[in-house]
Amino acid sequence: MHGDSLFLESLAVVLCVAAATTVLCQRVHLPVVLGYLLAGVLIGPHTPPLLVADAAIIGTLSQLGVILLMFYIGMELSLRKLAEVGPRGFAVVLVELGLMLSLGYVAGRLAGFNPIECAFLAAMLAISSTTIIARTFEEQQVPARMREQVFGTLVIEDIFAILLIAMLTTLATTRSLDFAGLAAAAGRLGIFLTVLMMVGLLIVPRLIRFVVSLKRPETTLVTSVGVCFAAALAAQQYQYSVALGAFLAGCLVAESGEGKRIAAQVRPLRDMFTAVFFVSVGLSIDPAQLLAQSGWIVLFSALVVVGKFIGVAIGFFATGSAVRASAQAGLAMGQIGEFSFIIAGLGVSLGAIDSSLYPIAVGVSCVTTLLTPFAVKHSGRIGEWIDGRLPRPLQTFVSLYGSWIEQLGRARQRGTLGARVGRLTRLILLDAALLVALLIASSVGGDEVATFLKRKLPFAADAVRWSVAFGFVALAVPLALGLFRLIRALGVALALAALPAAPEGHVDFAQAPRRAFVVALQLGLMLLVALPCLALLQPFLPGIRGTLPLLLLVLVAGYAFWRSATQLQGHVRAGAEALVAAVAVPGATADEQAQALDQMEQLLPGLGDLASFALEPGNPWLGRTLAEVNLRAVTAATVLAIRRGDDAVLTPDGKQALQQGDVLILTGTHDAIDGARVHLRSIRKR
Repeated sequence: MHGDSLFLESLAVVLCVAAATTVLCQRVHLPVVLGYLLAGVLIGPHTPPLLVADAAIIGTLSQLGVILLMFYIGMELSLRKLAEVGPRGFAVVLVELGLMLSLGYVAGRLAGFNPIECAFLAAMLAISSTTIIARTFEEQQVPARMREQVFGTLVIEDIFAILLIAMLTTLATTRSLDFAGLAAAAGRLGIFLTVLMMVGLLIVPRLIRFVVSLKRPETTLVTSVGVCFAAALAAQQYQYSVALGAFLAGCLVAESGEGKRIAAQVRPLRDMFTAVFFVSVGLSIDPAQLLAQSGWIVLFSALVVVGKFIGVAIGFFATGSAVRASAQAGLAMGQIGEFSFIIAGLGVSLGAIDSSLYPIAVGVSCVTTLLTPFAVKHSGRIGEWIDGRLPRPLQTFVSLYGSWIEQLGRARQRGTLGARVGRLTRLILLDAALLVALLIASSVGGDEVATFLKRKLPFAADAVRWSVAFGFVALAVPLALGLFRLIRALGVALALAALPAAPEGHVDFAQAPRRAFVVALQLGLMLLVALPCLALLQPFLPGIRGTLPLLLLVLVAGYAFWRSATQLQGHVRAGAEALVAAVAVPGATADEQAQALDQMEQLLPGLGDLASFALEPGNPWLGRTLAEVNLRAVTAATVLAIRRGDDAVLTPDGKQALQQGDVLILTGTHDAIDGARVHLRSIRKR
């Protein structure tokens, strides 16, 4: 009975203290996750013993929280949802995770951690917290479109987080970066996942549909949770993380088509044990250790906020979002949470990392969690500030880029991208995989090859060493050059699909926009391929110097992009002059002006969707400048020109005050134009 009493006492202390601290946090407008962590600190062994819970019991209960949390996340992932997110979500996550994993690994090396600890640290700093973001969005009533975009990205990020957990488990068990050992362990993991998924797909969806047909909610709940724990146990038996098994169980349940119904039943159970999980994290927090590691906590927190902002914002903008929306998404995802605790706990339990990394992960999570509500609240203003301070050529490029991506999406829907795009994409993936494999092989196997040849040719030891190095370089250079050529070719193919070339013998008015689009696509594709490759290669590169070639390549591509953006500025100014002339017909009605712009849109492709807006008497923006209207930052539409009587203002710089009778010529995506019309008719609080 003593054990039963201790169990009840610990559970009662955890839930009661957690209830009090979360109520306190809500009263002072702090995330409830901090309340759970604070509860753990208060009842933990590192604070004065007012109320103490048994750490072993709470640790066991926290495992239930991890399992149920991963099961719930798995149920939210379905093939239909992944199809809705589409290639854009994968592109954003590849850029973001590639950047964060690389930065995290380099930061770990600078902090003096060994390669395996650096890999765990990088993973801890790379994954955003779905729980914290969901709570923040709910409290601040973030618009539906922003929620959909961010949560779509988090869906893909959660998948990669599970892959990272599996890879880190393999790395921790092999305890080395030995290529052969990692390859063998990865092969075993692949076999385990394949068998579990094949058997699960044959049994679990049918079982769940049968149980649901009985129309007994409690039976459905018990069966679903039973499947969850069975998969977690299977993963544990084969020395993999229980989180991996629970996640896969959730995916299998989702394939039954009943995932949403079961998720609603599991959610209260998940919430309670997830709270226990966060409390157990708080139990391990030693305030003295946090204070001792405060310097690293601040530096790594800054790395998370800044690195994620850059990675997510670049990814969102590259896939067609406006600058303001991209900045909002980047600031919203600038924190770490539950996955970071799971990864840190995994490393400690397997003895792969030093225990000092755990309080660092907790401290970074606390700091970034505190910053997230303020970042989300002010993200719109920060995005507008960034947009308003871009150089003029970049402002012009930004105003048109979204419409080019929209044209590319239309070409994809029409099926006119062509087989060439698919073939180039496959070749890029194959070339990148071969290059990564070769560089890893040269790092971990080059010395072994040289030693073997030296034994065979002892009289030419120096020559052998240089020959081996030259051989790897001779193989790597053609692959790297081929990869670069393929990326260039794919950029051209995509740009031609969005902005087709004029027939032979006709003037190609889309040449300047297409050139800028080609360079932008090539730069984006380069980052999309290079950053994940760099993250994989980081443990095998010779220190920070291994990233210098990529930095040099990005700088060269950035210079080419700036030149093309500058040339685009002149083209747009000439196009704006033609557009003003098209709508300057005396007595033309609004419909006639719209028809003229439609004709100019066909004649001058690459200037986006075009529309005109006349400022009538009583318009609330009369007398205000374009900078005060802030049209591009708020709606992503841009004023190409202003027709004012017989005069015209081409590519206005924002200082022009709007007057009655002005006709604004707008460009942007279809949604941006609609938003601009609404914005220009009323002054709304933002």
